Amino acid sequence: MKRRSLRDYAFISLKGLAMGAADAVPGVSGGTIALVSGIYEELVETISNINIGLFKLLLKGKLKTFWKNANGNFVLALGIGILVSYVSFMKLAKYLLEYHPILIWSFFLGLIIASIWYMGKQIPKWRLSTILFLLLGVGIGYFLTTLPTAEANDQLVYFFFCAAIAICAMILPGISGTFILILLGGYSTLSTAVAEFDAKKLIVFVSGAVVGLLSFSKVLKWLLHKFHVQTFAVLTGLIIGSINQVWPWKKVLRTKTFGDKTIVVDDMNVWPTAFEGDNQLILAIFLAMIGFSLIFILERVASKK
Repeated sequence: MKRRSLRDYAFISLKGLAMGAADAVPGVSGGTIALVSGIYEELVETISNINIGLFKLLLKGKLKTFWKNANGNFVLALGIGILVSYVSFMKLAKYLLEYHPILIWSFFLGLIIASIWYMGKQIPKWRLSTILFLLLGVGIGYFLTTLPTAEANDQLVYFFFCAAIAICAMILPGISGTFILILLGGYSTLSTAVAEFDAKKLIVFVSGAVVGLLSFSKVLKWLLHKFHVQTFAVLTGLIIGSINQVWPWKKVLRTKTFGDKTIVVDDMNVWPTAFEGDNQLILAIFLAMIGFSLIFILERVASKK
């Protein structure tokens, strides 16, 4: 793997912080941040390289070889950033989504629009076939944001598959793993398991997440190597389709309560002028511009590596 300085790993941790913050918000994907910040392909490659042979090195006591083959420094630096950010930002995200939804969604809308511009640059030449793959991604992304939320289901087998699917979404740009978990009805089960420290359910969730991540990363690695342009076109489409979820101005049609959490399960996008209440348009535009600018900063930092 790449030779890096301590400063390089500090930057990777900062990218992890941004990824964790994005994953904490239903509707935003940490995979988008990984892609724009220039670590996406290395992340997918690193995850897909995890296999039984790697752990045999660990059992044989070859710790240095294990750590090198596992790209341990990268995983540790990124993991610390994601974990610290996800845990700390969850409370802030909950507060902002409850009391200032327009402002937080405006920030992420700007971030996503800039991400679309960045993704488009990665495709050297747009052909008809590339545009068709783009439209396929848009369709899938939009369709996912319109799906009704499933009823809560705490059966362990179902919970295992919820974890496997949701973790796959977390490494895909444009698809929020948290949002997928809500759609599948597994969000309340996870929230309760974390609150009550239900070891059995937490182990099932982690097991499902590991299986899903290791399996899907190998598929994604193969797609990036064999069909790089087409894969990027679909990923770009997924990000475009996700705009339906992060659009700041909505009319709430139906909500659902999970314990002490109230989740909007049915709403409708409206123009700022048709929004009931204070549309906070000026501040929303300002925050969208900050989110937009952040992508350029991340890209500039990534281009220097």
